[in-house]
Amino acid sequence: MVVARDARDRARRRSARPRFLVAARAAVAARRLDRPRGRDVRLSWTRSVPPAQAQPALMPRLDAVQVRTLFWAGLAVVLAGWNGSILILELPAVAHTFGARVSDLSNLGSIVVFGALGAWPLATLADRFGRRRLIALGVGAFCLVSLGTPLAANLTTLAVLRLGASCFEGLVLSVSTALIVEEAPPAHRGTALSVFALLFGAGQFVPVLVYPFVAPNWRLLFFAGGLGVIAAPLIWRGLPESRAWRRAHITGSTIRILMQPPWRRRVLILAASALVGSILGEPAGLFFTVYASQYLHLTPGVISWMIAAAAGCAILGYVAGGYLSDRFGRRILAVTLGVITAVFTGGGFVAGTAGFIGANLLWSGFASAGTPVIGAWSGELYPTRARATAEATGGVAGTAGAIIGLQLVGALSPLLGLGRAIALLLVAGVASSLVLLMLPETRGRPLPD
Repeated sequence: MVVARDARDRARRRSARPRFLVAARAAVAARRLDRPRGRDVRLSWTRSVPPAQAQPALMPRLDAVQVRTLFWAGLAVVLAGWNGSILILELPAVAHTFGARVSDLSNLGSIVVFGALGAWPLATLADRFGRRRLIALGVGAFCLVSLGTPLAANLTTLAVLRLGASCFEGLVLSVSTALIVEEAPPAHRGTALSVFALLFGAGQFVPVLVYPFVAPNWRLLFFAGGLGVIAAPLIWRGLPESRAWRRAHITGSTIRILMQPPWRRRVLILAASALVGSILGEPAGLFFTVYASQYLHLTPGVISWMIAAAAGCAILGYVAGGYLSDRFGRRILAVTLGVITAVFTGGGFVAGTAGFIGANLLWSGFASAGTPVIGAWSGELYPTRARATAEATGGVAGTAGAIIGLQLVGALSPLLGLGRAIALLLVAGVASSLVLLMLPETRGRPLPD
């Protein structure tokens, strides 16, 4: 990559925008003559284009720091996905152990999602003291909580423990997202976030593989997830600090920075989208296995195979979403994928057994495609000085939406049934995507300080 400067920028004393050298255009004869003449031929030279117009390669070359960042931050994300998915997967067994009803499970989910509130102030520390320390500390904390989870004697104790784990899992995910966005090549941020999402999905897939062999003993999976605590000191030692964060001048409160234009408008729009989207997303994700086992009477083995098939769709979605967003942009792609995801998510719960399984595959594929698109887009919309805090702000808004959605399902399911109660929330999922049209396109632009 070579950065070219235009002479007009120097004459006007303005900084040149970053541009990429690309291949020359084909020589074109002026005035459409049959043959070129020396005085009529336009000679083609190497030209420069903005980064957003440069065609991204599928596999960009990474330097040593970027490779180390991807490895160690990826390990943290794998562990977060592993520990965060256990409760959802084993919710039917948990309900059986403690004799919990749908309303009890709704309250359990409402308590657990409050962890995002705790992740928010911790993320502000990542903007002030760096990404590396907070990622390593977060991994150690949620793994320790998982080690203690098998000791829970009742549903309330389990909820409190998973609340603590959720706090640190949210911290690791938000700070890791900021770190990956800051270290990825500008033309390949979507691809980098797709790799990030694949690693998170790989972590979620580990309990899926093990679950049929240990069901209904849900305590063993929590204990196994807690063993990841040994990785925390390795991440502390091996993970490089963000170079973009080191270059940024951290002055004042990160909250005060985000309340200034244009950041305030962007934060509010993304927070509104996260809030409304979670009204559908959280109940659908939490009650997925409950609906499959208790209403459709699918066995744990069938559920695991269904999740495994959905994982295959997710892998394709992650790769496609990251590549397409780097090539065509974030805005329209994110909105389109979000609307399609909402339709299949809500509709699957009222489509019968075959429809539920098919919708789950499509839901997984389209939702996964949207993950790197939204991740890259949100990271590019926020300033480096407050990026981790802003990412966590979306989690806080999502918490409010999740609680609303879970309580609505808990109240409506005795009247309508669990499937219809979740399907009614489809409108919220569509609205959360459409509101993103108010945000600007950011593909390939330099990260704001």
